[in-house]
Amino acid sequence: MSEEEKIKTAICEKFSIQADTVKIQRARRIWLEFPLEQFHNLLKFLYENHGCKILCTITGQDEKTSFSAMYHVAREDGIMINIKVMIPKENPVIKSLCGTFPGGAIYERELVDMFGITVENLPPGNRYPLPENWPANQFPLRKDWNAEMLDKKGEEKS
Repeated sequence: MSEEEKIKTAICEKFSIQADTVKIQRARRIWLEFPLEQFHNLLKFLYENHGCKILCTITGQDEKTSFSAMYHVAREDGIMINIKVMIPKENPVIKSLCGTFPGGAIYERELVDMFGITVENLPPGNRYPLPENWPANQFPLRKDWNAEMLDKKGEEKS
């Protein structure tokens, strides 16, 4: 059994999910969608039991009716697990993973700045990637955002 198959089997057994929800796309690439409320338990499990100690990035996306965040975690041998969580638009709140992956703060700040997702327990720090003077409640990666909402100086139109 390959390492990818071992990880897949362990995830399915530990979290009682169907095997077809965890996909081995190719060698060293595992993909799954996972419930937001159990997500931190999955990350902790992968970190402690399967050597997934590298957070490569977090990719946010506006999927019209909800947001999604794709967490890309990896092992030193190159196996990468891509975990997608859905975040409701009506209450876009997630918990920070900085307790496990301190370097994740920059990616979480990007979710805040670009999508308006609240990240609970995110350590204090500067905005990223938008400048400190960017107008409040202007989230440029939301599908309903339009640059015309700002004037030529980059300030919110009245």
